[in-house]
Amino acid sequence: MGRLIRCITTDGCVTAMAVDTTDIVNEAARLHETSAVISAALGRLLTAASMMGSSLKTDVGSITLRLSADGPAGSVVAVADSDGNVRGYAENPVVEIPLNPKGKLDVGGAVGHNGSLYVLKDLGMKEPYNGVIPLVSGEIAEDITAYFAESEQIPTVCALGVLVNPDLTIKAAGGYLIQLLPTADNEIITKVEKSIETIQPITTLLSNGMSLEDIVKNALNQFEVEKLDESVVEYKCNCSRERTEKVLSTIGADDLNKLAEEQEVTSVNCHFCNRVYDFTSEELKTLSKKILK
Repeated sequence: MGRLIRCITTDGCVTAMAVDTTDIVNEAARLHETSAVISAALGRLLTAASMMGSSLKTDVGSITLRLSADGPAGSVVAVADSDGNVRGYAENPVVEIPLNPKGKLDVGGAVGHNGSLYVLKDLGMKEPYNGVIPLVSGEIAEDITAYFAESEQIPTVCALGVLVNPDLTIKAAGGYLIQLLPTADNEIITKVEKSIETIQPITTLLSNGMSLEDIVKNALNQFEVEKLDESVVEYKCNCSRERTEKVLSTIGADDLNKLAEEQEVTSVNCHFCNRVYDFTSEELKTLSKKILK
């Protein structure tokens, strides 16, 4: 289980949220058997999606973040519901590349530097919102910051981090988002910039046992901060046999009958949790008949 908090400065000019996703990223790494750099990339995207999902102004909404670039990771996807629960995957879960010049996992090298960040918000209305921006660095936090600035015109500070143990388990993972409200003036902007000048990486703070509340206060040390609420978040896949049937039905009756003739059992694998749903040829034929009714 992870934990997410939302805060606001007492002057009403700045909002902040922070999340500990250590358990979430551990579960993602376990499910997908990711290499260290992919655990870091997927973990950062899951962390961002969790915070962005929890900000949706609807109980039935979801947000999908997809990185598509020229790196060996292929597409990296994270989906969050409006409670901040997340699921995700990387197209290529095992990538081995050298560390970056700073001696850190080269997330930008794995994701790629030439590509796009796609954001799809489903608010339960007729048409979802689609946003896309060119990648800034592929390091993800900078790309999320650029998305908010370009697509939503919200000045944002985003920090994301994943610390991977030598045995590929996750020692610490989390992030925070700081956003200026329309009431913020240049003085407030200067205070935010001064606050974050010396803050340590989010994984260092979490590894040292710092609470999310103290992390936010540390990141906004020029302000008085009030916590608004907190919630539990987790890695949560919503797949089911019924949902899988609906997906299968979209390929059409003819193709279902063709599959039924070609093989006795058709297996459908969930990208997000690796669960496998088996359908016999008779079940596919029955599904085909339902479509034709």
